Amino acid sequence: MLHALTQWVAEDIRAFSVFNYITLRAVLATLTAMGIGLVAGPLVIRRLTALKIGQAVRTDGPESHLVKSGTPTMGGALVLISIGAATLLWGDLANRFVWIVLVVTVSFGLIGWVDDYRKVAHRDPRGMPAGEKYLWQSLIGIGAAVYLAFAVPAQTNQQAIDLFLSWLQSGLSIELPQRADLIVPFFKNVAYPLGVFGFIVLTYLVIVGTSNAVNLTDGLDGLAILPAVLVGGGLGIFAYATGNAVFSRYLLIPHIPGAGELTVICGAIAGAGLAFLWFNTYPAQVFMGDVGALSLGAALGTIAVIVRQEIVLFIMGGVFVAEAVSVMLQVGYFKYTRWRYGRGRRIFRMAPLHHHFELSGIKESQVVVRFWIVTMMLVLFGLSTLKLR
Repeated sequence: MLHALTQWVAEDIRAFSVFNYITLRAVLATLTAMGIGLVAGPLVIRRLTALKIGQAVRTDGPESHLVKSGTPTMGGALVLISIGAATLLWGDLANRFVWIVLVVTVSFGLIGWVDDYRKVAHRDPRGMPAGEKYLWQSLIGIGAAVYLAFAVPAQTNQQAIDLFLSWLQSGLSIELPQRADLIVPFFKNVAYPLGVFGFIVLTYLVIVGTSNAVNLTDGLDGLAILPAVLVGGGLGIFAYATGNAVFSRYLLIPHIPGAGELTVICGAIAGAGLAFLWFNTYPAQVFMGDVGALSLGAALGTIAVIVRQEIVLFIMGGVFVAEAVSVMLQVGYFKYTRWRYGRGRRIFRMAPLHHHFELSGIKESQVVVRFWIVTMMLVLFGLSTLKLR
């Protein structure tokens, strides 16, 4: 809204043309989201405490977590509000990618909100049944994937509609333009055509997978939010380069018209995340809950798909990947050994991975900071793919 206002004023006062620069608006979105979070944070925490919206801690977890029972949760709603407000103020609301990211983010946030509410209302740490949660995530993920399959290769929504109609008329056999290929980092000309169905499947897996991976990581004070900020900042750099024809040609990455505007959303994610970390760092005054973790993961996944950096997201979000893989390995191995030997066995002391380290005698604050350091290194490694090709 402020972006549109400054454009209107710039017609008479040329100095306001500076607000057309994405980099400036990204910085302003960061500061705006951070300001909203820092100012509203204490009010939200007091309100959540008054409503007795406290975290129900799982009884089979580390004993040190039992003292956290009753800590206000659903604080991720503050992150969502900060991101949404900053984006609406400083983003280009005529940009199609801004809206799809916002829709996916808010939609996954609503799923998380229902899950958190059930945990609070029924004092049950399990919340929404896994099948029901996965169903809603899948519906939203598939819807976003179908839209992006035709929006990413096209330069406008009308071109996306024409491409979709051509696909239907061709008997679902049309090939997508090169900019929709799966890019392999570190190589100049290595990219794999996905086709429409391949693009949809990959996009669905990235959005839903990243959402759940961030949610699994959100188990210690501050553990998930800073990696989300760092990965979001890294994707913001990719978005800016991808949306710039000169930079994308020089860096040998596909040029996606309009993708540069996602830098503003990435800035908002960074600002909102840092503000939330102020209250979420050990010992946490408020927890993010599924409403924040699911929405942040979905936002990161959607942005990565648009800028065609799914593999780079896998690299930069290595901590999220490790947490999710640890759960899959633990569950899979337990079920296999129970079937094979009649008694389930475990690979880790407890999954997700951060609990394994806790039960190995490492302090919670040490686990968190070390995961932060690993994420910083992985983000830098992911950014190196911009030039090392």
